[in-house]
Amino acid sequence: MKTVLNIIWLILSGLWLCLFYLFAGVLLCVTIIGIPFGLAAFRIGLFALWPFGRMAVERRDAGAASLIGNVLWVILAGWWLALAHVFTGLLLCLTIIGIPLGLANFKMIPISLLPLGREIVPTDQPFTAVGPIGGPAPAAGGPAPYGQQPPQGPAGGGRNW
Repeated sequence: MKTVLNIIWLILSGLWLCLFYLFAGVLLCVTIIGIPFGLAAFRIGLFALWPFGRMAVERRDAGAASLIGNVLWVILAGWWLALAHVFTGLLLCLTIIGIPLGLANFKMIPISLLPLGREIVPTDQPFTAVGPIGGPAPAAGGPAPYGQQPPQGPAGGGRNW
């Protein structure tokens, strides 16, 4: 089902959003200071190209630099990339088939506004003792989706939610 949704998404809005993010990334990479922002735009652009089966999670090691970077991101590129998601989401919601895709577009607005301090992980990725991206395993079983707290279980326990 994820593949079917991703193909429909790619045709209706994914390709256009990805090109929009790539354009923003190139503009941001013009200066040395903007390179981290450009790389974030490229990362989100690939996520916008094929989003189903992946999710954005908060990085626990993100600190004050991510906060400052997100403030600059909103000023430089975040607000108009978020507007692109609002616009394409509204257009997709005009049809019955496009409603799930429009809702998915609306769910991408938070990461388009505040991308730093987040990483994109597969939703069906097995969690092992080394954690989801190769780092040390968190005590409660891995990063929780944005806005949720991980369950407090035994140390080294699996992900049961």
